[in-house]
Amino acid sequence: MNNRSTEWSLIFRYVMGFAFFAALIAFLFYARDAVRNLIIAAFVAYLISPAVEYLSTRTRLSHRAAVNIVYFSALVLLAGVPASLAPIFYDEFQVVIQDNLDLSDQLRIILSTPIHIGNLTFHLEQWGESIFQVQNTLLTPLPEEALELLETTSIGVLWFLIILVSVYLFLSEWHNMRNGMFAWVLPPYRAELEELYARVRRVWMGYLRGQIVLMVIVGVVFTIAWTIMGIPGALVLGVIAGLFTLVPDVGPFIAVVLAAGVALLEGSTWIRISDSPSLNNFIVAGIVVVVYLILINLKNFFLRPIIMGRSVHMNEGLVFIVILIATILEGILGALLVVPILASVVVIAGYIQRKVLGLPPFEDDGSKQFTAPPEKINPPRRVGVRGRIKAGIGEPASFSPQPDPAPPAESTSQRTPARKKTKK
Repeated sequence: MNNRSTEWSLIFRYVMGFAFFAALIAFLFYARDAVRNLIIAAFVAYLISPAVEYLSTRTRLSHRAAVNIVYFSALVLLAGVPASLAPIFYDEFQVVIQDNLDLSDQLRIILSTPIHIGNLTFHLEQWGESIFQVQNTLLTPLPEEALELLETTSIGVLWFLIILVSVYLFLSEWHNMRNGMFAWVLPPYRAELEELYARVRRVWMGYLRGQIVLMVIVGVVFTIAWTIMGIPGALVLGVIAGLFTLVPDVGPFIAVVLAAGVALLEGSTWIRISDSPSLNNFIVAGIVVVVYLILINLKNFFLRPIIMGRSVHMNEGLVFIVILIATILEGILGALLVVPILASVVVIAGYIQRKVLGLPPFEDDGSKQFTAPPEKINPPRRVGVRGRIKAGIGEPASFSPQPDPAPPAESTSQRTPARKKTKK
């Protein structure tokens, strides 16, 4: 059979390519809920994939056997750890919620009457009514809302099962999926696309693992700090501090407000500075705020540059804006994924730009593209005047007098008069 007679024309190939691309976009938009849960499954599989690679390369186990060991071990941890911590976490969560509700009630009572400061009178009754309406909306569900909650819970269980199966599928079949996607690319361009995939993968690996390590460290440190101080609900408050690390500035503010609210109403189990319970709780709340500010600044100035500066370093203002937008639209998952998505868009856009301009696809190896400069990761120490003098650099003029500059030498023509020419 003649292959020329069955070969598609160039125009028909372009039409079919655009039609396939449009159908893919329409399908992704229509099945966006499924896409979101598949992204969660891919994210979980990506996080535990290094354990699979380690077992399959360091031992004689096959890839499928390594996937089975890692997957079912993760399931045991997923079921065992929450089951063991659920009673403690539930009790502490109730304490935190009840304390913050009591605090909102007291604030509403204070705002229900005019506040007099000197000759000024502030009417904040509307604020108190707003707090009351928000509290009733959150805590008094209607019967139809209860049915919606039951339906949502049932659907959530089904999506959870889909995520579990998808995680196993991604772990065991990702190599075949990746090779199948690269098979759609023409052989002359396949090497470039593989390099682009490696760069995007490096971005995701650096950011996600760095961010998760940062969240775990912050959560553990604050849980230990609140436990030592005797703050009720220390475990819940520590978990909240770790999760809210994703949202810069706003997250730490919410976490410290919750912790200070619990300390203001419950106080500490052992700190007794004043005989008055209200004054003692107020002092404990102040100590909580001070400890939180110290620890969060240590995290921002020392821990975060070391962990995140070597992974994905971008403009802080841009990161702040996109994380807030992603948190509003997609919650914690959006805040976790938006920065590597943005960095991936930058990498892909740079590749497209260089191809459009007729340049080589990549300028360098890409290892330094999103890495913070060394002076931000390890800032240089400031040396005092004595240290500079001792080192012999940067000496002030008063400590190292310079000799006066020598006067310019006179030219020979100025010192010695010109000789008259004599005739022979």
